Formats: sequence, C-alpha cells, structure tokens
Amino acid sequence: MDAVSKYTRLTIDDIARMAGVSRTTASMVLNGRAEQFRISTATQERVVGIAREHHFQPSHSARTLRSGCSNTLGLVVPELTNFAHASLAQAMEPICHAAGYQLLVVSSNDEAEQEAAGIEHLIARQVDGLIIVPCSSDPELYLHWSARLPLFLVDRRVGSADLPFVVTDAQSAVTTMVFDAVRGGAEEAYHFGGQPHLSPSIDRLAGFRAALGQAGLAERDGWVRTRDYRRSSGYELMAECFHDLGRYPRVLFTGSITLLEGALAFISEHRHFDIAPERMMTFDDHYLLDCLPLRIDSIEQDSRALAATSLEKLIGVINRQKPASETIPARLHWRSRKVAALSPTA
Repeated sequence: MDAVSKYTRLTIDDIARMAGVSRTTASMVLNGRAEQFRISTATQERVVGIAREHHFQPSHSARTLRSGCSNTLGLVVPELTNFAHASLAQAMEPICHAAGYQLLVVSSNDEAEQEAAGIEHLIARQVDGLIIVPCSSDPELYLHWSARLPLFLVDRRVGSADLPFVVTDAQSAVTTMVFDAVRGGAEEAYHFGGQPHLSPSIDRLAGFRAALGQAGLAERDGWVRTRDYRRSSGYELMAECFHDLGRYPRVLFTGSITLLEGALAFISEHRHFDIAPERMMTFDDHYLLDCLPLRIDSIEQDSRALAATSLEKLIGVINRQKPASETIPARLHWRSRKVAALSPTA
C-alpha cells in the first residue's frame, strides 16, 4: 500500500487506487450504493477499510451537487460573546442535529458589512437555508438573500411582510416588570437601551413607557438613555447617569444583561453597593444573578423555544410551505420579591 502523508487531502481516486478498484466502484461503495450495483462483499470491505484507515469521507460538495441539498443550515448572530446569542446558538445546534442538519454559525459583530460577508460565505457553502439575527433594520438587505434561498429571522424582526420572524414578546414582559417597580409611587425610572433602530430596543422601550403610563408617571428628559448592547456602554451610561444626578437612579431597567454587567461594573468599581438603585431590572437572565448582593429582577428569553420554532418554520420554507411569524412568551424572575418575602413583618 502506498504511503500517504497525513497532510494530504485524499480523493476518491486515491481510495480507488489503494483498493485496486475503479473510481466508480469506490464511489458506489462509499456512497451506500454497493448493493444496488451488486458489488461483492469482499470489495466493499476492502474499500471501506482503506477509507476508514485514512479517515476519508466522500466529498460533501459532490453529494450536494447530486442531491440538490447539503443538509446544512446557516445561523448568523451579532455576537457570540453576547449571552442571549450564545444561548440561542447552543440551543439550536442539537435541535438541528436531531432534524438531520449540520449547523454552521457565523458572527456579524453587529455590523452590516461583516454580516453580508458571513451570509455570502454560508451561501457559497451551499447551505439549505439561513436563520439570521439581523443587525440592520433595512429590509432590502434580507429580501435580497431571501430571493436566493429560504430564510427566517429570529430574535429580531425587520419591517417587511415578506421577512417572517420568531421573536420574544418583550413589550408585555417589560411592562409587567417595570410597572411592578413604579406602581407604588416611585418618582423616577431610568432605561438603559441598545441601538434604538433594532426591534428588541423598540419593543423593550415601548414596554417601559407603557408601564410608566399605567402608573401615571410622566417620563422626563434623561430617563431614557441609549447606545448599543455592549458591556462598555452599560458602564458609560451608569457613569453618565451618576454624574448627572449625583447619585444612582431609584429605579433602573437595562435592556440587556450586557448593559447590566457594565452598570454593575461601575457600581462595584466604586464600592457603591450600599447606595445602588433601590430596584434594578434587566432583560435577559443569567444564573449568576442569583449570587449577587443586589436582588435584580430579570426577563428570560426562551432560547430553546426560539431555536426550535425558527428551525421548524425554516424547514417549512425549505419544503415550500407558506411562512408565518410567531411571538414566544418570556419568563419573569422576581428576585426582589424573594427579599420582600424574607423581610420581617411589623
């Protein structure tokens, strides 16, 4: 048997040569068609044994060309360091595997140019469909790609009836949580948010303002502050707010756990836990919130439901079914209420 470098990429021709059979015979064996063409058991065992010895797999691209499908899907997320996006990718991978698909994940870094490059890369890899957490609010960008292959949006929506989506019902969840914080006569409430053009930002701010309205609390200038969803922005917003007020806001809602991380970093750096906001709430949840000295209420997205529903709907689009958008309920974690329950009664 010829020696083969461990760095050499084997072809079907190499396997055929080492097995002493034709290229066609080797191809039939390795693609599971040996019985159909009455290839002997001995020949099958020889070809398979050599392929296994050299860790050879038939060309995925060749199979794709023959079948017209690759059994791979693409997932595009803004940031894998973002806990919500990482949770979505983590939840989606095993669900895709169970459905018979391999998942390829790329990050856009929340930049349209990088997102476009990532999507083009996935299309070049001949994925059967795309699930995208969009970083732009321009529907034309995604309509362009949806004309080329099945596409579904998740976590964020874009304003076009032709771009179906699966998102969390953020507005009602935020309204419920913030109203609980301000209904008892609070004089102020602050909102730290991300990019205002993105649908999660729009929904979370709408929920915040609805809660103020229900409580009869008129919003004042400076209560709503937005940048992006990076941790550094949460730090800067908290520093700015503390400088403007000379103290921390009484009630604070952050639009993501990354913004909360930044706000807490500022409080921790200055050792201000004793004068921190009286009530803190955030969108997104993490188990470490149960370990903090501050009792922070949170809204948890159901990553598994988002992943499963968007995958189910994308497969429907692949099978030429009419797509339909859907909203997934969120779960509320009331840590501040646990503190109240533990407080002694008069």
